[in-house]
Amino acid sequence: MSASVTENTIENVAETMQQIGVSAKVAAARLAIASTGEKRTALQSAAAWLRKDAQVVLEANEKDMQAGGERGLPAAMLDRLKLDGNRIEGIVAALEAIAELADPVGQTIAQWDRPNGLEIERVRTPLGVVGVIFESRPNVTADAGALCLMAGNAVILRGGSDSFYSSAAIHKCMVKGLAEAGLPGTAIQIVPTVDRAAVGEMLKGLDGNLDVLVPRGGKGLVQRVQDDSRVPVFAHLEGICHIYVDKSADLEMAKSVVLNAKMRRTGICGAAETLLIDRAVADTYLLPLVTTLHEAGCVIRGDEAVVAAFPSATLATEEDWSTEYLDALISVKVIDGIGAAIAHIEQYSSGHTEAVIAEDALVVQRFFNEIDSAILMHNASTQFADGGEFGMGAEIGIATGKMHARGPVGVEQLTSFKYCVRGSGQTRP
Repeated sequence: MSASVTENTIENVAETMQQIGVSAKVAAARLAIASTGEKRTALQSAAAWLRKDAQVVLEANEKDMQAGGERGLPAAMLDRLKLDGNRIEGIVAALEAIAELADPVGQTIAQWDRPNGLEIERVRTPLGVVGVIFESRPNVTADAGALCLMAGNAVILRGGSDSFYSSAAIHKCMVKGLAEAGLPGTAIQIVPTVDRAAVGEMLKGLDGNLDVLVPRGGKGLVQRVQDDSRVPVFAHLEGICHIYVDKSADLEMAKSVVLNAKMRRTGICGAAETLLIDRAVADTYLLPLVTTLHEAGCVIRGDEAVVAAFPSATLATEEDWSTEYLDALISVKVIDGIGAAIAHIEQYSSGHTEAVIAEDALVVQRFFNEIDSAILMHNASTQFADGGEFGMGAEIGIATGKMHARGPVGVEQLTSFKYCVRGSGQTRP
């Protein structure tokens, strides 16, 4: 049986977590050999159950929203937490899209022959058991569960207290889907407590039963996981994303892209936090750009050049250039061309996503060549930094590290590989 959520406290957290780890490992062995059809059936059935039980999920979400309001959660957090009919339909659509993705398990990544006749293949294989620790986004329950399943992995989900009831309701739909496909319910488990000791047990690796951790949440959560985990981590600490508007940029395009990158959803990690404007066009571009943002309700913090041109702005401090606001607030700086833009981004970026607005191909190429963030955009909003927008169906998170996975972590990034070597009796001299 999968761990189900009925109460948010349990007597022995360590023992419960060990049981969850063991059952996940057993389920992972079954998933590693599950057919594409079985996995697709599970996800399609889960989507159907979620659509059927939408009202149950909305009632659970209302309990979380009410509790969040009573605890004084900020507006950005409440926005992440809230579900409505459209957002549930979005979760359903993501499940259905993931179900139609190519099954990565067993794919041949590379193949070659050796002079001695050995035939070598590098083949995708599941990671095993993935742990996902998240906070206020209940959709992660479905997205992470679906992506891990399609990649042949079992997953242990530990949601935060903010989304406890919403995540539990969505999880029940996922387990119903697994049952209809004949797959073990323990393939997708949810930690049945908000006790933080459960996170500590996951960080220790559940006696070797956990293969990788993915934290999704605020800086404090991600920092703790990165600092304390004994298993590999796919994560980004912050999303300090930049947009550089070059002198070759089309102004109307720049206004549209900058506005979307900052204000479409201010509380997501792909939201732009710093705008850099080429000094060569500051006299004609700066005021239209910051006015567009200001009129949309965005607070402007800028350097001396920005404040002089736009008195409604407040003078930025050194701290502003390295702050992820996650709010309707942006820092703006006038800089001396592409070289200065690259230098600023190298100093202050969190390595998540950066964008350049330019028509000069040499500027764009230099931006792409010299900046080492996980995602680089040209003439497009930073808010496209998303697995769904990349055609991955969804993502389990954005990874900014340089080992194994980087950028949106989708089904392919949730696999490893093994070598299959075929011979005809060769021995090594």
